[in-house]
Amino acid sequence: MRDLVEIGMGRTAMRGYDLDDVEIVPSRRTRSSKDVSLAWQIDAYRLDIPLVTHPTDAVVSPATAIRIGELGGLGVLNAEGLWARHENVEGELAQVVRTAEEGDGPDAAIAMLQQLHAAPVRTDLLTEAVRQIKDSGVTVAARVSPQHAEELTPTLLAAGVEVLMVQGTIVSAEHVSREGEPLNLKRFIGELDVPVIAGGVGDYRTAMHLMRTGAAGVIVGFGQSRSATTTQTLGIGVPMATAVADAAAARRDYLDETGGRYVHVIADGGLFYSGDIAKAIACGADAVMLGEALTETSEAPGQGYYWTAAAAHPNLPRSEVVGFNSAGVDLETLLFGPSSDPYGTLNLFGALRRSMAKTGYSELKEFQKVGLMLCR
Repeated sequence: MRDLVEIGMGRTAMRGYDLDDVEIVPSRRTRSSKDVSLAWQIDAYRLDIPLVTHPTDAVVSPATAIRIGELGGLGVLNAEGLWARHENVEGELAQVVRTAEEGDGPDAAIAMLQQLHAAPVRTDLLTEAVRQIKDSGVTVAARVSPQHAEELTPTLLAAGVEVLMVQGTIVSAEHVSREGEPLNLKRFIGELDVPVIAGGVGDYRTAMHLMRTGAAGVIVGFGQSRSATTTQTLGIGVPMATAVADAAAARRDYLDETGGRYVHVIADGGLFYSGDIAKAIACGADAVMLGEALTETSEAPGQGYYWTAAAAHPNLPRSEVVGFNSAGVDLETLLFGPSSDPYGTLNLFGALRRSMAKTGYSELKEFQKVGLMLCR
């Protein structure tokens, strides 16, 4: 029974836990980290590490999507981002960064992003960006919003997209609207020959509903980061340890319901350090979605600045443009080391491998059974 806490007369709230609230408990067994596999597979696509990039122009360009793929992860291009709207994206991003650095500040950078995203999506630019990734030989993934999924998906599939992500701040299987016909996610997914990852969600019920649409993966969380302002603007947030565990429970029940159909759970938010990645997997995630953590690489298009796609919303942006002290490391070092940083901001997946070894697990699915303890 879920723990309910009375917050006032006649009003209760569910108790939830963030990743900071739990710790991984070692078992009686350890093993060599050389014997640990970080591989996972979604549909027909096998990946060497459980990494999916957050689809933001700040960290994902066609070039970085290719590099992430070469390193074993899944780079996701935002099909409604700047690479689909402008020819000189590097120049436009440089102007956003200059605006954020100079006296006009982050609000002016948001206004500039809104202006840049007011330009229409050009199918020729989108096709060229996707084909650049396709020609490299890595798995091609792109993100669309629920509002534009039906409009843009034919172009994406024709260009070679192999994994489609339908992502918004909150995505449900049922959207009620008086304005036109909303996206029927179950019908939409059923008509496609490529796997679809959908989200975000924050509870068991919504995760189960999305799984029943035929989604191959469900995104849990709303991209919580230092730049995201969804809690401040909408009052909406999720404690990630609880949300991931609830979605994992939905996955288990859906597996029983369907007689064996497995849906992947992807954690998106609250992942600031390598230990957070390990704890998200331990709570039940199959993979993690990283954005902010990739900002400090030399390849990041945002040049040390980070924002989510929601920063460009024309009426209610839900992300700041936040600058970080760029370490200037390359993606390979960020993901696999070596590292001289003792705080878990480098060698992210080397740390996951070591955490699994220290607790005696050799596979990601096994590591989801590791012991956890509340520490707050």
